[in-house]
Amino acid sequence: MTAEAADTAPLSPRQYEFILDAAETYREGLVVRCCGEVGLRPAELAALTVGDIEQVRIDPPRYVVRVPAVGDREGTGHTAYLPTRVEQEARRYARSNGLGADDRIFDVTARRLQMLVAEVATRASERFDQPALADVSSSDLRRYFARRALVDRDINPRAVKAAGGWRSFEALESYFPTPTDSELVEAFDAVERPSAPRPGASNARSGRPMSDDSVVRLLLAASDRYALVRLDEEGYVERWNRSAAALFGYRAGEIVGTHVSAFYTDEAVEDDVPERTLATALEESGIEQEGWRVHRDGSRVRATEVVSPLRDERGRHDGYAVFVRDISTHHDELEAVRSERAALERQAAVARRYRAVTRGLLDASDHEAVEAAACRALADGQPYEFSWIDRTTATAESDEWRTTSGVDAAVIDRLVPAEWGIDTGDGDGAVTDGEAATESGGWGADSDTPIATTVVDQSVEEFAGTELAGVPLTYGDTTYGTLGVGTTREDAFTESERRWLATIGRQTGYAITAVRRRNLLLSDRVVEVDIRCQDASSFFVEASRRCGCRFELDSLVPISESTQLYYLRLADAPPADVFDLAAADPGIEDCRLLETEPDGWRIEVVVEGSSPTRTLTEYGVTVREAVTDDGTTTITAECAAEADLRTILEGLQSVFPESSLIGKREAERAVQTAREFREGLEDRLTDKQVAALRAAYFGGYYDWPRESTAEEVADAMGISSPTLHNHLRKGQHELLQTFFDDPSETERHE
Repeated sequence: MTAEAADTAPLSPRQYEFILDAAETYREGLVVRCCGEVGLRPAELAALTVGDIEQVRIDPPRYVVRVPAVGDREGTGHTAYLPTRVEQEARRYARSNGLGADDRIFDVTARRLQMLVAEVATRASERFDQPALADVSSSDLRRYFARRALVDRDINPRAVKAAGGWRSFEALESYFPTPTDSELVEAFDAVERPSAPRPGASNARSGRPMSDDSVVRLLLAASDRYALVRLDEEGYVERWNRSAAALFGYRAGEIVGTHVSAFYTDEAVEDDVPERTLATALEESGIEQEGWRVHRDGSRVRATEVVSPLRDERGRHDGYAVFVRDISTHHDELEAVRSERAALERQAAVARRYRAVTRGLLDASDHEAVEAAACRALADGQPYEFSWIDRTTATAESDEWRTTSGVDAAVIDRLVPAEWGIDTGDGDGAVTDGEAATESGGWGADSDTPIATTVVDQSVEEFAGTELAGVPLTYGDTTYGTLGVGTTREDAFTESERRWLATIGRQTGYAITAVRRRNLLLSDRVVEVDIRCQDASSFFVEASRRCGCRFELDSLVPISESTQLYYLRLADAPPADVFDLAAADPGIEDCRLLETEPDGWRIEVVVEGSSPTRTLTEYGVTVREAVTDDGTTTITAECAAEADLRTILEGLQSVFPESSLIGKREAERAVQTAREFREGLEDRLTDKQVAALRAAYFGGYYDWPRESTAEEVADAMGISSPTLHNHLRKGQHELLQTFFDDPSETERHE
């Protein structure tokens, strides 16, 4: 028996677990495991470095530790087997302590490690009431390792001898108990078995296990998407099989002796990726990565790659094993999903901005607030970096008529191309890349998507490559200005996004019109203006000039966004002459004679398109009177006191250039209460008319379906049905006339 074989009883697995449980620090536990599960001596532990740990099998991962020669064993270092769980704890300990490959794992003396084991054993003895553990040393842990390997796990003694660094088998003899008769007979049972398999017996039944190499070859042969390549220590191809040929397209004779960089892209080779990959694999005992690899025909293959260093029987570097898997299909699918997700995220970002615009417009109180809210909402985060609005009524002092967010107002002039000028004719859409532009440039009449361009002016370097898009702010035939946005996104302004932007342009135009009209309705003070229009593009101006007639507006009724119904009094020319001119005018949809009066005619005209009164209405102006005579229309209208009169006038002039302001005055708006309205109405109705209206109303004559007929109401009142209808018609006329507040009509009937 050697000096290592003590006379004391060997440690049991339970006692070993007691010792492990008594370790209070990570280092104590790791030292105990290295002695009891790897079989290392304290002197060997004190010399061990992180780089001595190596991975020798990939799947499943297996590790060894190159034990350096120490003390009287100098020059006779050995390789020990390192269980996976011990390797994981050693790596974790090295990472937590910031240890490099050349750093010692335990930076203490062998004597200190012996004392550490003794301290843990004493602690286990006291904690678990095991007196025998108080005398356990590192040598006892090493004997525990040998007994567990040889007896409990029946590991080949040659392997145990090599792993533990024993010099002879004699040192291991004490661990083997003397066999019993039964054990002796069972051990030689193979002598009684046939030495060769029976005829017809299969390899599977012979009990011969399939080697790992055979399994790998079968797996590689099952698919052309996997390859296993062997490189020499310099990175040159040393072994090439059919799986590699199927994946990369090279025959063995074409590729053996070629450097592994032949499989990498030119960009990767320029960045020294192949060399760094091999160096990292050697330093870290393997590396796994993903990237592009190149096929023989030049096409690219997306692959995952595992590079593991190989060692010879003496532990020296002996090349690399490279396992490659083609994941091109999965990569393409993943990229497609990512692209779709990015597109959805961009659409969601656009939708969020447009919802923000809608919320901002609802809170705006005037024209300027609408512009500021729209710009601020569009530029507040992705997908746009900045936004601006230029009004149609811009003057030489352009900054006064420009609202911006995210960009300086002065920069816009250098960003926006000249061909983005606005044509304020009858177009209400937008164009893309100039395809539907009118001859004068600007917005096309039939397009529904914005103009888009890329900034190329090098004088604004910070905006180079920025994508721009612009859309008109319109309501009916009125164009209030241009809304523009800028972004650095790729694939900006898709067809869907341009439609959204065009909608925002119209929505903003509607909001401007709405706030102008609301301000007019809520304002106690108004400005009355007199406007003269002599523009021949107005039908009534041209008709009065050619026919020598006079038009006086009775009422103006909006039918749709682009259509208005005019009720006019015509004098000095027969209706037939006016109707002939109307038939040839594309802006007049229909006209008819309503009534012949002593001093003229009442006519109805359906106007489709532009007219001075319609343009003023779209700017939030209420038209009170309009008289056209001898080629001149004089319009009296009122707008809110805080309205920008210059914007209104220049908006009118942009459509009808020969228009001018001839007078203005401020006035208080008369407010009529409900009581005043009723009292005024009672003064205009006779007693019989009031009685007829009340009887018809409360008798259900105006309900639907009717609860009473005219005959039943007339019978209840004791009058004839024609008399009732006469009272009702005159009473309803007075009621409507009072509601619409037409003083001239009232005076005429009085």
